[in-house]
Amino acid sequence: MPKKSLRSHCPVNFALEAFGDMWSLLILRDIIFWGKHSFKEFQESKEGIATNILANRLSKLVSSGILVKSVDAVDSRRSIYNLSKKGLDLIPMLCEMSAWSTIYDDKTTAPKEFVEKIRKNRTAMYTLMHTVVKNGGSFFVGKNSVIENL
Repeated sequence: MPKKSLRSHCPVNFALEAFGDMWSLLILRDIIFWGKHSFKEFQESKEGIATNILANRLSKLVSSGILVKSVDAVDSRRSIYNLSKKGLDLIPMLCEMSAWSTIYDDKTTAPKEFVEKIRKNRTAMYTLMHTVVKNGGSFFVGKNSVIENL
């Protein structure tokens, strides 16, 4: 798939063109926070993404180098999506978006205690999160979750 040229080289535009739509950010959230890795798992998210949009966003995230697509070791008919280094580097941004929501959304589902731990020691928390997600874990679920490592 040939790369299209950027509208501009403004840093905000560059980020928006790589991952700046609602569905792409929710896919990244699902991988980082909830340990989802397959098309079916993404489709089961409560926001209700349509299959054609999901396929398009996954393809876009792979072509932009944010996700890596591989064949599932258990079921070769299924694809698995993981964060690349470029994708892992987005963890702090998604955490900061969650922290922002705890201030302005009185019904946020972001665990305030977790956000407070991040605010108190960003460097250590981001390092832990990066390591856990890189090794196939997530923030909140699974035996290797960030929550379990605190």
